[in-house]
Amino acid sequence: MTLTVEEAGLALADPRSYTDDRRLHDSLALLRREAPVHRVEAPGYNPFWAVTRHADVLAVERDNTLFLNSPRPVLATAEFDAMNRERMAQGIALRTLVHMDDPDHRVVRAIGADWFRPRAMRALEPRVRELARRYVDRMVELDGECDFVRQIAVHFPLYVILSLLGLPESDFDRMLRLTQELFGGDDDEFQRGQTEEEKLEVLMDFFAYFQKLTAARRETPTDDLASAIANARVDGEPLNDFDTASYYVIVASAGHDTTSATIAGGLQALIDNPGELDRLRADPALMPLAVDEMIRWVTPVKEFMRTAARDCELGGVRIGAGESVLLSYPSANRDEEVFADPFRFDAGRDPNKHLAFGFGVHYCLGAALARIEVRAFFDELLPRLRSIELAGTPRQTATTFVGGLKSLPVRYSIV
Repeated sequence: MTLTVEEAGLALADPRSYTDDRRLHDSLALLRREAPVHRVEAPGYNPFWAVTRHADVLAVERDNTLFLNSPRPVLATAEFDAMNRERMAQGIALRTLVHMDDPDHRVVRAIGADWFRPRAMRALEPRVRELARRYVDRMVELDGECDFVRQIAVHFPLYVILSLLGLPESDFDRMLRLTQELFGGDDDEFQRGQTEEEKLEVLMDFFAYFQKLTAARRETPTDDLASAIANARVDGEPLNDFDTASYYVIVASAGHDTTSATIAGGLQALIDNPGELDRLRADPALMPLAVDEMIRWVTPVKEFMRTAARDCELGGVRIGAGESVLLSYPSANRDEEVFADPFRFDAGRDPNKHLAFGFGVHYCLGAALARIEVRAFFDELLPRLRSIELAGTPRQTATTFVGGLKSLPVRYSIV
């Protein structure tokens, strides 16, 4: 059956598309080729323009005064969009860096920026490498077979980011569950409920937890990132409770889920491409390039939305003021015009102009930390790895926003 452009566009609003790489990339390749800026009218969603070429995604990212994050920063149902607008009007909505535009974005981003600068990352790296060693040791304890996602990949980066925040280890399981519910709201295994109200309960649980944390850090400041957020001031005033909780949510959730997806997807790529695994083990100096290739290959953030502030043209298509565009990062990162042989996993790919971290003023705050974590894990694993193979069928999370593997059964030998 021949895929139509209309069907390809609808795939971007179907969480199940992201569980089937072939279906997804067939759809995206068709859009890049025949309709790189394509209007999508999916049942249950407000219309949007799907942007699938690297050059057009980059053009939108570069012009943050024309293409705004607010009021529709990610793809959600029309029902959720309406609920979110109502909650924003009441001042009780999630308002992370993802939701903000300048000047608020610039000021609020600065609160956590110092914690993710190169100097801070160098200071954190020994701890990250210690944790990487702990989780490779954990693979040894599992006696040669495990579900790598569930038993290793989701725990290592969560431990890193929550340690940076200064949260107690006793709360880590709770944060993992809430993170999976937040980003897995379209997946039968992770979603808390079917209705939009039930999905909003996840955010309310996050808020309740972090409001208590804020109160504790304001009463007794500490030297962790949570305290820096709780005690930050903008124009001489502390952040309100919802903005403070929102900051925690984006750091705790995005700082974990995207990295765990990259580590798991990166391992699968090496299993599926044993020649690249051998190449990387023979030449560890390739690791920085391999890390960026894993990030490109997995592209954990599937999309962000932007809204045109005024009438404009993108890729030869007129976009009206107030209309939304969806930036498809998996498509941009497989664009044949930018990447030689884009569907080949190349551990030494150079240059690698992937857009998995975005670009411009909204470039991912935690990009350097993510690279350090992925590199630390594979630096620890590969010298000790004697063999590895799939022990079952990998499965992907159903999502339209953030996700990757939710199960990767593997059989291995590690010393």
